[in-house]
Amino acid sequence: MTNETVAALIARSNRLGSDPKNTNYAGGNTSAKGTETDPVTGEPVELLWVKGSGGDLGTLTEQGLAVLRLDRLRALQNVYPGVEREDEMVAAFDYTLHGKGGAAPSIDTAMHGLVDAAHVDHLHPDSGIAIATAADGEELTKTIFGGRVVWVPWRRPGFQLGLDIAAIKQANPDAIGTILGGHGITAWGDTSEEAEANSLWLIQTAADYIAEHGRPEPFGARIPANEPLDPAERRAKAAALAPTLRGLASTDKPQVGSFTDAEVVLDFLASEEHVRLGALGTSCPDHFLRTKVKPLILDLPADASIEDSIARLTELHEQYRAEYTAYYEKYATPESPAMRGADPAIVLIPGVGMFSYGKDKQTARVAGEFYINAINVMRGAEAISSYAPIPESEKFRIEYWALEEAKLQRLPKPKSHAGRIALVTGAASGIGKAIATRLAAEGACVVIADLDLGKARAAAAQLGGTDVAIGVAANVTSESDIQAGIQEALLQFGGLDLIVNNAGLSISKPLLETTEADWDLQHDVMAKGSFLVSKAAAKVLIEQGLGGDIVYISSKNSVFAGPNNIAYSATKADQAHQVRLLAAELGDHGVKVNGINPDGVVRGSGIFAGGWGAKRAAVYGVPEEELGKYYAQRTLLKREVLPENVANAVAVLTSADLDHTTGLHIPVDAGVAAAFLR
Repeated sequence: MTNETVAALIARSNRLGSDPKNTNYAGGNTSAKGTETDPVTGEPVELLWVKGSGGDLGTLTEQGLAVLRLDRLRALQNVYPGVEREDEMVAAFDYTLHGKGGAAPSIDTAMHGLVDAAHVDHLHPDSGIAIATAADGEELTKTIFGGRVVWVPWRRPGFQLGLDIAAIKQANPDAIGTILGGHGITAWGDTSEEAEANSLWLIQTAADYIAEHGRPEPFGARIPANEPLDPAERRAKAAALAPTLRGLASTDKPQVGSFTDAEVVLDFLASEEHVRLGALGTSCPDHFLRTKVKPLILDLPADASIEDSIARLTELHEQYRAEYTAYYEKYATPESPAMRGADPAIVLIPGVGMFSYGKDKQTARVAGEFYINAINVMRGAEAISSYAPIPESEKFRIEYWALEEAKLQRLPKPKSHAGRIALVTGAASGIGKAIATRLAAEGACVVIADLDLGKARAAAAQLGGTDVAIGVAANVTSESDIQAGIQEALLQFGGLDLIVNNAGLSISKPLLETTEADWDLQHDVMAKGSFLVSKAAAKVLIEQGLGGDIVYISSKNSVFAGPNNIAYSATKADQAHQVRLLAAELGDHGVKVNGINPDGVVRGSGIFAGGWGAKRAAVYGVPEEELGKYYAQRTLLKREVLPENVANAVAVLTSADLDHTTGLHIPVDAGVAAAFLR
């Protein structure tokens, strides 16, 4: 049962964390102190509830809180070995936990426990960090807040910072909070309501001061050549650059991308100071841990050609990697973790927008959001002073902190398709939907392409939010539709890795009743459609240089001659040979091309529900509702083939376990001897 103190803490956290002006995603932490009965002694025990490591305030639940005994936490001051060994105190938190302790305590736990206030908030608001990163931040803090808010010089988060803030509060009884140099804010109160009010007052007071006293153009004069392109033009250019950019950003390890052409980004890149400020990098630890110390910025005008932009980005990427390596080698010690990768996490294209990269879509998107936070911080600091982030040496101490490395090592092992981006055609129902569902479950980002946009979006929504899947409209017989769908994939996820040609239909008629229109329709959708999708996707895969997979959902009918099925079976044979042809052609680019040959999949099939089932049932002389059983009984295993069986084959075929397999057709037919491959 949740007590009133914890309930108030959760509600306050959710309110503060849901407003981006207060703090960024997964940034900051909140706490409350209170009393409960110790189940062992029956005596009252004073506890600290504080947001645990890795949580997000906006979505915090009670399970995300660490619970510690306050007396034991504060007693750690007696064994504190000093700032040079303060990291040892994190392990010591385990000895202060109450019961099972809840979530793992974060590095900021000491700040919340040692400060003599019942409720404490530590947040990363853009307005507060603007003051914290201003060159004269200490003087500005006095000017803006008087004695109510006290300046704390930069110190890496940890036990000593908690001691510092506790001492400041004790020495300044009228203070309600602090500005943490280069970092963020901390505020407190005797009640949950008072702490929240003090946090919001501090944030709004800083924002009001910047608005009232700031220079009108803190980023300097506009650069006419960098003004934003028209929306359609900049999105088209972003999509054209996306495959190359993703390949560059994935030099060390595969990355998923995210694109934004938000006004704040375009405005920053159209101003003359963006190069100087970009080179200074971000300051708040939460920012640069996700954005890296600085972005890669294309130094060409907005209307530069795609060819020139790609050539220059390739050069700048080499320079970036060299500079990052030099940064690592300059500050690394024998105890430092190995360099994690030298590729940029943020790429800025004047007139176009920003690409951000991470191990998955959420990580990539959040990295971009953090860089927008950083732009806002730079604007505020430059408006009233000059932007002065923490030194590179301190950034390195955070980025390659042993505690940060330990947190990374605790992450679960990635799923088989983590970091991969899949496009599945005809995926709003049946086999395609099952494939999309399985790939998403294995960690892939999925683009569900279907004739019916509403159904495509509904199917995508069932897989999760847009960090997991999106739905796009695509008639596979239309080259422009396919290009538009792939452009959406590139802008949403940064690239493509895995394409499943699944879209199809069937008309069951004997030869003499099959019309030219019947023939053309089936060949247009499956033979031509697969060709057009594969062609457009292969261009992306080749430009990325990361290899990839193209899978055709063909049919046992591609090798088995059944009655009254001339058009469908002929086009499936066409698809089957496309697999062999493309496997031979794309192998040099590391692209695998394989096929799946299912038997009739009745359950959940849009094709069978659309009349094909009734016609096939009539051919075999069985009731339509028993067609699946009929198909099963003619197989060697006597099993009905379901959409999930086909999806399983796609997942295995595109996993690392079969990374040496191309040009193969896998039967998923429960054993149809007449369809054995020869």
